[in-house]
Amino acid sequence: MKPVNRTRALHDLGQSLWLDNITRGLLTSGTLGDYIRNLSVTGLTSNPSIFDLAIRHSNFYDKAIQEKKTSGKSGEALFFELAIEDLRQAADLFRPTYDATAGMDGWVSLEVSPSLAYDSDATIKAAAQLHIQAQRSNLFIKIPGTLEGLVAIEESIFAGVPVNVTLLFSAEQYVAAAEAYLRGIQRRITAGLDPKIHSVASLFISRWDKALMGKVPATLQDRLGIAVARRVYLAYREFLASPRWSVAAAAGAPVQRLLWASTGTKDPKASDVLYVESLAAPDTINTIPEKTLLAFADHGKITETMPLSGGDSDFVLNEFAKAGINVGSLAANLQNEGADGFVKSWKDLLDCIESKSSALAATF
Repeated sequence: MKPVNRTRALHDLGQSLWLDNITRGLLTSGTLGDYIRNLSVTGLTSNPSIFDLAIRHSNFYDKAIQEKKTSGKSGEALFFELAIEDLRQAADLFRPTYDATAGMDGWVSLEVSPSLAYDSDATIKAAAQLHIQAQRSNLFIKIPGTLEGLVAIEESIFAGVPVNVTLLFSAEQYVAAAEAYLRGIQRRITAGLDPKIHSVASLFISRWDKALMGKVPATLQDRLGIAVARRVYLAYREFLASPRWSVAAAAGAPVQRLLWASTGTKDPKASDVLYVESLAAPDTINTIPEKTLLAFADHGKITETMPLSGGDSDFVLNEFAKAGINVGSLAANLQNEGADGFVKSWKDLLDCIESKSSALAATF
């Protein structure tokens, strides 16, 4: 009997599976290529924490760090060279998918310095520089969906930089990101420029439930992230059905696809594939940790797809309101905490590189 290909089933219903991981070891061992061939992985995302772990807990980067340090590189400049080397290789592996889907899939992502989350002008400049430096058509620049980030998203799209909007936590934040993308596209159309600039909008899921762990009745535990996702999926469908978007689409603009992020289960009492199974939805992307990808490939099941109507999201969100949870305020807090957390991860990453540089120099 032919084994069930669970990840292929997700792909066939119209959801892209991206790996939320990148290490030099994944590339050199051929593991990423294996995931592409056998687990229907069609893209990947990265962040400072991922690179920190990869550099801190392996020697794959030691030689490159030493060489770049010797040539005068340090800090952010050294890191971005390391990251871009990895992401170029990954982008090349995904290039056939990118070409076959006319750019709707087959992407990798690189984040601007998290320290710029509240500086629009610096983010715009950094996004443009990284886009040029990467030299890959299928590489997104990640920009957070903060108020300042929204300005940078619009300007970057207008400048022709593909953007992965990150750190979104609610329907309101998603719509603001979608509007920023649309404004950038509309300006390109008005200026006579090609509107085919791709983007994704990344909604973080598990952080909702982690924030409320032990603070709500057991009947509500691990339900808020999914309820919010259902509400956002409804907003996504409504946005794509709007007359304003229809005009842009008719001019050739690609859909800014909705991406589920932070989909590894944080609750040890919950299923390790909770969010993958619950977020099965056509025309979306799920970027998942390697451990979760392998778990779903082993025992995941698709019993239903996300309802276009938002399903029970209104009822569940109302139950949280009755329990004293202000979802709007929590969304704002999670975005701020996420931005601050990325800054801490960024500092940890740069400290790790500096520490490795010093240790390696001492061995020579």
